[in-house]
Amino acid sequence: MSINLHRLFVITTLVFVIYLCWHYMLFGMTMNMDPVATWQSSDIFLLFLMWAIMMAGMMLPSAMPVILLIDKVNQKRQSNHQTYTPTLFFALGYLLAWTVYSVLVTFLQYWLHHQALLTPMMDSANAYFSAAILIVAGAYQFSPWKQQCLKYCRSPMTIISKGWEQGIKGGLKLGFVHGSYCVGCCWFLMAILFVTGVMNLQWILILALLVLIEKVAPKGAQFSKVIGVLLIAYGISYLL
Repeated sequence: MSINLHRLFVITTLVFVIYLCWHYMLFGMTMNMDPVATWQSSDIFLLFLMWAIMMAGMMLPSAMPVILLIDKVNQKRQSNHQTYTPTLFFALGYLLAWTVYSVLVTFLQYWLHHQALLTPMMDSANAYFSAAILIVAGAYQFSPWKQQCLKYCRSPMTIISKGWEQGIKGGLKLGFVHGSYCVGCCWFLMAILFVTGVMNLQWILILALLVLIEKVAPKGAQFSKVIGVLLIAYGISYLL
């Protein structure tokens, strides 16, 4: 397969996966949560599945530049008869990191429902809880951990050069490491859905765009702090 055809295959595959995720979010997310006491294991699994698909749909667009960078490096190494890291397995490793996050946030949501902090429509049932989430999420935007994770998400060559390993296992590992930094960068932004509504498509789109700007735009690091200020102000408004 030529370099151009392979790159087209990778792009087409990613776009198709993103399309499937957003199609599900637009037409398949219809869950309402019954009282926690009546939850079955199947309900928890469906909730996890919803989070995993949401995270894939929201995060893959901002990950496409680094996935295509990996593909470019791979094609160059293959042309020089060197070992390489399969591109799609890198993408799977990236999604695996967000799948782990989805497991954790699923059980967090279960606990929040148990504490009556979320409504059956999966949005905040308490103004103080909403304020806390938004203010802490805004403050996190200024934290060294956030800024360091964002730095690696925006400039992944350090991770690629230091963590490069050949083969399927290497691709999964490298993708998981990069995905873990992106989780560290964006996990609190995703928690805002507990305020606005986990299935609120308008906010899902807004957060996906904010993440994309943070990670790809020339002034993304500065923009992340603007987001922080706005979130803190939004949180304070719940206390007024």
